[in-house]
Amino acid sequence: MAELPQSVLFCCDHNAVRSPMAEGIMKKLFGTDAYVQSVGVVNDLEIDGFAIAVCEEMGVALSRHRSRSFEELEEMGEALSGFDLIVTLSPASQRRALELTRYYHLSVEYWPIMDPTGIGETREQKLSSYRQTRDQIKTKLESKWGRA
Repeated sequence: MAELPQSVLFCCDHNAVRSPMAEGIMKKLFGTDAYVQSVGVVNDLEIDGFAIAVCEEMGVALSRHRSRSFEELEEMGEALSGFDLIVTLSPASQRRALELTRYYHLSVEYWPIMDPTGIGETREQKLSSYRQTRDQIKTKLESKWGRA
């Protein structure tokens, strides 16, 4: 089992589903033991309602999450070089993170987490796909850093 990093940045395409879920779940599992943020390659969507719903089922509140991009994170005074680990959850975010950090001494890891958007016709089918994504993230966090 890996040692918990001091700071982690999760990223996906829009910072609306996977990366906010990962940020929220990690904060729930590890509290203040690690500083955790999330971003998207682009910020063009608000936090997804299904992501909010399935995370609430496990006591993770995402309703106040505000989506932001890599650039907006830096504009807010947070340098990418300040993170110990960047976890990318989509191929596009992996490419962008590697591009932005090629001169930094930090780790970038790709976790292939399922994108639940667009899966399922009914509300229940959609919730089911989002739960799969949520559980995939939680399992990955626990297998990497243990249970808090």
